[in-house]
Amino acid sequence: MPDGSLNGKIAIVTGAGQGIGKHAAKTLAEAGAAVAVADLNAETAEATAAELDAISKAIPVVVDVRDGEAVKSAMAQAASELGGIDIAVCNAGIVPHFRWGLPHWPRVADMDEDFWDGVIRTNLYGTFFAAKHAIPHMRARGGGHIVTLYGGGGLGALAYMTTKDSIRTFTRYLSEEVEGDNICAVTFSPRLPIATETAPDEAKGRMPGPDVLGQAFVLCAELPMEETGKCLAIEDGKLVEEEPRAG
Repeated sequence: MPDGSLNGKIAIVTGAGQGIGKHAAKTLAEAGAAVAVADLNAETAEATAAELDAISKAIPVVVDVRDGEAVKSAMAQAASELGGIDIAVCNAGIVPHFRWGLPHWPRVADMDEDFWDGVIRTNLYGTFFAAKHAIPHMRARGGGHIVTLYGGGGLGALAYMTTKDSIRTFTRYLSEEVEGDNICAVTFSPRLPIATETAPDEAKGRMPGPDVLGQAFVLCAELPMEETGKCLAIEDGKLVEEEPRAG
């Protein structure tokens, strides 16, 4: 049952059909927020929304985050059906292990432009579009919280890390722009690889699932304005500031 800390709040989570996004949506719902489950995959969006609707009000929103007008429409749909937007978790993205069992992504010398563009447009543009089109709805509510996602990666993750380092910078400067609107914008870093539902059993055996993140997204949605602009991680059940990545 909802614990009530986010009663009356309305959240939208992109990429919420499965994985970290689903975990974020579930924990927000358990805290009492109404949740728009936004995902490119209609089937997973609908299934997750149906599951969460037993906890708190939840609706599916089908959206391609690479398309700015589609994201604008998705935000409008969520606001119309749920009554506004207070929390936006910009989670949708392509990660280096999105096709489990296949080799790492190509190195730059062997990378097709279409591949590069797909990663950049999904991860970086998707975050930009989600934040951009959530802000007007948050202003109408007198403020809100924007949460973006950071991450790490080794060899073969160059395109991914380009987007993630950019998202961290984007969020820091965004926080300054929207502070006067009482909107707190932070980046959350899971710190470690997460095995989602589609991961093979071998990966699930050596990597934690999304539950390891605990109440991180709820805590992000409750942050005071003094924390805006920070990159945060979860440690012993509390949010701590994440140090810049070395190298």
